[in-house]
Amino acid sequence: MHTWITTPITADFLRGALELETTAHGVLPHRLPAWARAQSADPQLAMAEAQPSGVRLVFRTRATAVELDALPTKRVYVGAPPRPEGVYDLLVDGRLAGRSGVPGGNTLTIDLTTGTAGNQPGPVGTAAFTGLPGRLKDVEIWLPHNEITELVALRTDAPVEPVPDRGRRVWLHHGSSISHGSDAASPSTTWPALAAGLGGVELVNLGFGGNALLDPFTARVLRDTPADLISVKIGINLVNADLMRLRAFTPAVHGFLDTIREGRPSTPLLVVSPIHCPIHEDTPGPGAFDLDALSAGVLRFRATGDPAERAAGKLTLGVIRDELARIVEQRRAADPNLHHLDGRELYGAADFAELPLPDRLHPDAASHRRMGERFAEFAFTTGGPFAGRGSAAS
Repeated sequence: MHTWITTPITADFLRGALELETTAHGVLPHRLPAWARAQSADPQLAMAEAQPSGVRLVFRTRATAVELDALPTKRVYVGAPPRPEGVYDLLVDGRLAGRSGVPGGNTLTIDLTTGTAGNQPGPVGTAAFTGLPGRLKDVEIWLPHNEITELVALRTDAPVEPVPDRGRRVWLHHGSSISHGSDAASPSTTWPALAAGLGGVELVNLGFGGNALLDPFTARVLRDTPADLISVKIGINLVNADLMRLRAFTPAVHGFLDTIREGRPSTPLLVVSPIHCPIHEDTPGPGAFDLDALSAGVLRFRATGDPAERAAGKLTLGVIRDELARIVEQRRAADPNLHHLDGRELYGAADFAELPLPDRLHPDAASHRRMGERFAEFAFTTGGPFAGRGSAAS
């Protein structure tokens, strides 16, 4: 029988969130501040930034049992296979010590063929962890990377306190659904989370599914968020949204980087181009759901553009990779702390042959692990753009 202690969930116990919103049930972590959210009316971005990829509760305790009450919002796609339940990873002193889910929650039903959605309210549930070592330890609960999660109550059978600053550098990363976590197995095994663990850094993940679109407000958030290391992964969303042509893309990238440099003039800044994705390598967007596959209960994507349209400035992954490499090389003459990584070094054609993208767009759990290990090997080891130790975020 446990004697429970309930601790208010405040910003002191959260890492990876930029803002906490008070709700009727508790608090909702956001990965974009309210002023930035107000500058976009896109419901996809609103959903993505409120899904707490990389957000974790962090505390020090001797507790052997921990319970977290939460209200998730679970997605159901009409005609598609059920999505996996959200996972809560519990780490003790940096090592995975338990996993749990939360039953109940709200249900967001999305019809991809009509573009409509409906929300059905549901009950609060509990993620429970028991059998933890009774010694003093640092505990992290990584929240589901793919479910909006309102935090309601934290209970433990021993007092908790915030973890003191461990002197780790802060890595701020921005990218698409692949950086958000896509089909990773759990929140601590998305490729950015794995890379952060291997690099010994604190992650702030601004990977937003469908929304790595060179938005000016995102650049300002990157500029204003304290960080020692910054990376931006650019490309796939611009192609599958068919958002702009090459004429607009080049100055938009320069403007995005200029904005970051206004506040972080010398912070190591790594520009990462897209990973290998055959449907968009040489075929422009827009991307679309494969409705034939969907009618068979399979979620899959396809490219709808014409390769000949590249001559008119339509973007493909190949075009974007070449232009990003050129832009970084041009800027490096005046910005030696700017770096470039071809995304195919993380996941290339040979990887696709071995570990194909299940829906033709997103990497699976094994590919996330491979990408995280390769990013850490490139960025954090001696000679890499993020090599070094210690913290200087301010």
